Amino acid sequence: MKIYHRHFWLLALTGIFFSHFSNAKADVRMPAIFGDHMVLQEKAKLPVWGWASPGEKITVTFKNQKKTTTTAADGKWRVDLDKVDSSSESGTLTVTGDNTITFTDVLVGDVWVASGQSNMEFGIQTDSRGKEAITNATDSQIRFFFVPWATALQPQTNISTIVPPSPLNGKWVVCSPEVIGANWAWHGFSAIGYYFAKERRRITGRPMGMIATYKGGTPAQAWTSISGLKKDAALDHYVDEHHRRVDNYTNARAIYSKEHADYEIKMKEWNKAKAAGQVMPEKSAPKEPTRPEGGYGAPANLFNGMVSPLIPYAIKGVIWYQGESNGDNMREAEEYPILFTRLIQDWREKWAQGNFPFLFVQLPNFNAPSKTPSEGRWPLVREAQLKALSLPNTGMAVTIDIGDADNIHPPDKLYVGQRLALVARHVAYGEDLVYSGPIYNSMTIDGNKIRINFSNIGGGLRLGTPPPTATGEALATPTELTGFAIAGMNQKFVWAKAILDGSTVVVFSDAIQQPLAVRYDWGQNPSGDLYNMEGLPASPFRTDDWSPEASQQ
Repeated sequence: MKIYHRHFWLLALTGIFFSHFSNAKADVRMPAIFGDHMVLQEKAKLPVWGWASPGEKITVTFKNQKKTTTTAADGKWRVDLDKVDSSSESGTLTVTGDNTITFTDVLVGDVWVASGQSNMEFGIQTDSRGKEAITNATDSQIRFFFVPWATALQPQTNISTIVPPSPLNGKWVVCSPEVIGANWAWHGFSAIGYYFAKERRRITGRPMGMIATYKGGTPAQAWTSISGLKKDAALDHYVDEHHRRVDNYTNARAIYSKEHADYEIKMKEWNKAKAAGQVMPEKSAPKEPTRPEGGYGAPANLFNGMVSPLIPYAIKGVIWYQGESNGDNMREAEEYPILFTRLIQDWREKWAQGNFPFLFVQLPNFNAPSKTPSEGRWPLVREAQLKALSLPNTGMAVTIDIGDADNIHPPDKLYVGQRLALVARHVAYGEDLVYSGPIYNSMTIDGNKIRINFSNIGGGLRLGTPPPTATGEALATPTELTGFAIAGMNQKFVWAKAILDGSTVVVFSDAIQQPLAVRYDWGQNPSGDLYNMEGLPASPFRTDDWSPEASQQ
């Protein structure tokens, strides 16, 4: 499966910014995540940091606070402002040393990081409801920050200083139709990130700051630090790969220099032919050589270049949409339960802000409708995401009913953003409400039947359909449950009948007289229609732990 990607003229970052300072006087400097129009996290310790001359006195003022520190010998300084309540009235943050930096129009509210691969990157301009969304994007209390794409072999202390292709990249911007309708990122800010922010604003009225750090076609190992990957022996192969790239960097850079020069020549010729009217399919375009540090898919490269520079900026939590790339092959799909939980723990460890909320999207339905009861690799990734709910303060938005069989980038992101916002209401803000569809809890075998018990049933179980599309299309409610499969000793699943019985589902098949296991929606594009009364779909699940080779048809 090929994930959407584009050529992007950013060079790789390979060193740590500001790692050494001379004894000469240096102006106070701040990382790019601080800027005019930024949002600071309410009711949280607020780290403010930067660089200056060793021994230089630094004073930070905001609202009624004034904090002072002295720059360390390595040129680094940091102060932690006390907790501040949310406010729609903007303030000014001032940092003074031998020079003064002033940040204006600063709000205090909620700050969320939106990260992952292309479905999180998918811009509001491309969304099926995008035109209306852009027209109505008039809330100046929503602020965006887009982290320019960058890779690095070592953790960076600031985002890329290379001039990005859009003046809106790498700085805080105020939400407006002009801003999100402008040509930046992948057709504007993340549609999911925008819908999430809009829904949170509707519910709380607090200012919202959305920090976007995402890149299409990228695997989870690229978003995890090397020190984080080292904490599980099953991920040692990624650590080894990283060390090989570090050791071979000088040689790889020399090779890349020549290959990239050849690529540019071929690319000019290709563009020239295209401009002359020749039919030039995108697939025929010259392929850019892999960067010497390994590119966007190499272990830790995106954490180093696009996450590390944000730390320790105070945040409320993370929304995450990723897993497609790790579902491209069986090894990574089977490994994902370890890798994904390690990524979540790694970010929390590095931010040192406790177990902040980490909310994620379970992979949607995709590809041709499932023909057999148990097939594909994506079910393993979905199961890994389901298992990650065992970590504290995590939440999952099930999207198995709102994907697109023919498009790995479903164009209607409204429900994804709203479901994430609903999960946030419970996980991040402590509201007592139904925030999830049915989740498998336990099973009991009774003769030739298996009874399935669920949590998160809300007002009860029911048959349901996906929400209406952007064009208003709605499906008729089904008359019987589908998507269930059952298996016996031979571990071969067959389609099963399923009946609602109060808060449980009874599953059986005439072909299986001694059943041992049940699976639901275990395919790339399954047909299940189990919901709770609140209209939230059940997560795919299995009651067994059999190997994929043994149980797939």
